[in-house]
Parts: sequence; C-alpha cells; structure tokens
Amino acid sequence: MFVILADDQFDVRCALRLLLEQEADLELVSEAVNTFELLSQLSTACPDLVLLDWELPGLPVLDLLAGVQRICPDTCIIALSGRPEACEQAAQAGVPGFVSKGDPPERLLAVVRRVLRASNRS
Repeated sequence: MFVILADDQFDVRCALRLLLEQEADLELVSEAVNTFELLSQLSTACPDLVLLDWELPGLPVLDLLAGVQRICPDTCIIALSGRPEACEQAAQAGVPGFVSKGDPPERLLAVVRRVLRASNRS
C-alpha cells in the first residue's frame, strides 16, 4: 500500500516515517508540509492512503478534502491531530479514520489496517 504523509511538523513526519518503514506492506511514497504540496503530489500519483494532519497549513480542511476527493477519489484518508475535538470534526467530514498524535504507534497501525480493510485495499 502506498502512503503519502502530510504534516508540517518535522518531528511528527520523522516518527511516522520510521514507523511506516518497519511495515513491509506500507510504502511511504512522499511527504507534504502544506495543502498545496499535497494536492500537487496527488495530481502525480494517487496513493492508497493519506495520513493527514488535520491542521495542515494552506487551504481550509474541507476544501482540501474536496480537492483530494476530486483528484484521487479512491484514496483513503486518516486524520491526525493533537486536538481531541478534531476527531468529531473529521468524522463529520466523512474521514474514516482518526488518530491522536499522542496515541501509541500500535493505535495508528491498527487504524491504518482497519481503514484499508474497509476500503478493500488490504
């Protein structure tokens, strides 16, 4: 499964990159630090999954989600945030997975597997 990581925090990207590199079936294909980079990368190749910082700088998140849907309608999204209220916002926006940035790595991997399985991509 191909993954794009979109987060403006260097430390978060590094930690997630290390986690993904340990998973044989997950391949990190690129990283984005803002919404414009993410949309540009999506226009080149559609990944199976985007790990999306819910507060990614650039476009408002609902506009970004619409752009992702338009460019790569089959790409799954998992929202990442340190704000607990973002979980409800992501669910209301139709994002199938949410992980708190404070959650253990096993939780992120479990949500990744669940979302990909639900989309028949596992």
